[in-house]
Amino acid sequence: MKNKIRKKVTSLAPIKKQEPELTPASRITNENLAEHREEVLGKARKFIYPLRHSKHKLVVISLSLFLTALVLFMTYCVVALYKFKSSSDFLYQVSRVIPFPLARIGSDFVSYESYLFEIKHYTHYYGTQQSVDFGSDSGKQQLAEFKKRAYQKVINDAYVKEIAAEKGISVTDQEVEDEITIYRNQNRLGSNNEEFEAVLKDYWDWSLDDFKRTLKQQILNQKVIAVLDTSANEKANKALEEIKSGKDFGTLAKEVSEDPATSSSGGDFGFQIDKNNRDISPKTVEALFKLKPGETSGVVNIGYALEIVKNIEQKEDKIKAAHIIFNFKDVSDYLGEIKDQRKARSYVTFN
Repeated sequence: MKNKIRKKVTSLAPIKKQEPELTPASRITNENLAEHREEVLGKARKFIYPLRHSKHKLVVISLSLFLTALVLFMTYCVVALYKFKSSSDFLYQVSRVIPFPLARIGSDFVSYESYLFEIKHYTHYYGTQQSVDFGSDSGKQQLAEFKKRAYQKVINDAYVKEIAAEKGISVTDQEVEDEITIYRNQNRLGSNNEEFEAVLKDYWDWSLDDFKRTLKQQILNQKVIAVLDTSANEKANKALEEIKSGKDFGTLAKEVSEDPATSSSGGDFGFQIDKNNRDISPKTVEALFKLKPGETSGVVNIGYALEIVKNIEQKEDKIKAAHIIFNFKDVSDYLGEIKDQRKARSYVTFN
């Protein structure tokens, strides 16, 4: 009995934990430090390698997706612009960033953006101010015709720029600002800067920079035509010399003026002119209000013609006036030769 109890007590005694015996290899000493470090690093590499591999794979996948999206985006733009000739606002904004070409003249490209720029302000004006529905059959036909004219305009503008470069003709920013000052002084587009910019936005969806861009091209066209149309220059200068020599203004206007509406009446406009008059060129108004009654101006380039004006009589802020006009030929009349020499290669076609 005592033996049985002793055995049970012995079995319930705590078991001593056997301490692991340290082998010489487990101890870190100066001699095995490098070996131990390499062993630890080796075990870590199996965890680092998959992580590096995953990062590399992620970069490859991301780049592949980006390139695929870019190709699809560019394909959409090319098809929309060149096949369907879309003029959406989205594609216009894209064309401001990506220089899609509309045509090529020699080594120079005509930008698609310049073409869409013309269409944009046209559709805005006629859509908002004239209530044209470009979704209707008549609206679609009207837009199609304007697209052809817009294309021809930007092509002609490109040729004008080439002629201007050859002849050393340019337009400075100051000339553009001077032109805008004339508009503002005559209250043609608002009485202050805020109203001026609001009118540009409401009527043509233009910013001030857009307006300056258009105005700069107009001035360049005028300056180039004035140089090319030697006939109009000769006639205007001859008429001015006759006036200075004492010939009656009205008589000369009947003989040489190319304005059929006023030549028979000696060039008389037939109405009183004030500074806000919208029926005549702003440059005509500016020239008249610099004259005293009885005085005659020099030759004034009003864009579509050369003009000589006379202040016949002035009462307060209104002037009775007469003019002599010498019309310019259309710019396209002077582009035939250069177009034959440097034919434009178009990337779009119109039916």
